Amino acid sequence: MPVRPAESEAELEAHLHGICFKTGPPRRIGVEIEWLVHDARNPRCPVEPDRLRHAAGALRALPLTSLLTFEPGGQLELSSLPATSLTECIETVTADLALVRPAMLAMGLGMAGHGHNPWHPPRRVLTDPRYNAMEAYFDRWGSAGRAMMCATASVQVCVDAGHEEPGLFGLGRRWRLAHLLGAVLTAAFANSPTSEGCPTGYRTTRQVVWSQLDPGRTLAPPQEPDPRTAWARYVLDAPVMCIRSEDGPWDAPEGLTFREWVRTGVPRPPTREDLDYHVTTLFPPVRPRGHLELRMIDAQSGDAGWVVPLAVTAALFDDAEATERAYRIVKPLADTAGSRPAPRNPLWRRAARGALTDPELHTAAVACFAAAQEALPRLGASPEVRAAVAEFTDRYVARGRCPADDHLDALYAAEGALLLGKDSQ
Repeated sequence: MPVRPAESEAELEAHLHGICFKTGPPRRIGVEIEWLVHDARNPRCPVEPDRLRHAAGALRALPLTSLLTFEPGGQLELSSLPATSLTECIETVTADLALVRPAMLAMGLGMAGHGHNPWHPPRRVLTDPRYNAMEAYFDRWGSAGRAMMCATASVQVCVDAGHEEPGLFGLGRRWRLAHLLGAVLTAAFANSPTSEGCPTGYRTTRQVVWSQLDPGRTLAPPQEPDPRTAWARYVLDAPVMCIRSEDGPWDAPEGLTFREWVRTGVPRPPTREDLDYHVTTLFPPVRPRGHLELRMIDAQSGDAGWVVPLAVTAALFDDAEATERAYRIVKPLADTAGSRPAPRNPLWRRAARGALTDPELHTAAVACFAAAQEALPRLGASPEVRAAVAEFTDRYVARGRCPADDHLDALYAAEGALLLGKDSQ
């Protein structure tokens, strides 16, 4: 006889409905920034796990406002608190980085903004039960899981879900905007064209890695009129990655969905806390966590490279005129995307491979960045932030380029110089 679950399927579905989209006027903004950690003198020299553990202990003693964590491959992440303005968010994270970077350098460590590690193969340094179970789970799908866990880094922008009612800032429209604009952001900020020193054929290798993982937890949910119902169904039908245990491995039976776990109560009845934890193991390109978490942007180079994607995204979501223009700009991209979910549909694949060399994505990016630039003064952005967005627009977007193109140019130039040197001998 089946064991009765701790909570019923209907109760857990209602719980998801209540927590996934917290609606109201868009007022808050947040950012989560990851960096690849490397030896400050020689980035191509892998950092030993003991050095990373020492660094983690030292950094956690700093008086930071943001949450500091390390990812499985040793990537450093700063997660801001929800801010009431773009300016507050930028100033808070900038102040934290002013403490973190010197502390890292004092330990002989640097922080690099690349979407995918350009130097080293994936190597896991954290051995928590969660990551042991995650690695075993993703190994069923090939090598992409280890690359995602240990060799990728991103800038994740968090925006409010929007109003309950339909309209300019309505939840349904912002949900749709995020999935179409996401391809434009992927292309504009593509910054991971190499792996282990070699071009991969993509401007954002990180996005390709994500597209090769378990589709039940990394593809976008169906784009339906009611995002809450679609998300709740997606969560319950996703395979369980791990079942937490006090005294053993966290492995889950292969193929077990959360819905099946609730219905059977095997290997033990799940709880609401298990469901909340299960949600943290789902990685679609836009993840509802009360707010909308946009997860598609590669980590950016430079001390303040993260500011530009944060500012552009905030402007296009939270300024009334800019969000109206952005929605009109990206709405036609739905025809290119087709019925397949991101990031496996044609639109997102073109963003990953060609970035802004794709004419349709280039046209959309030029128009979206123009709308964002006009909106930033209305959001109270500082002259420095506006100048950074303008410089990025002129250097990349207007020219149909992205940061990945700089890396490829440097790589090909170095190869050409090497060949020229050999020919002259």
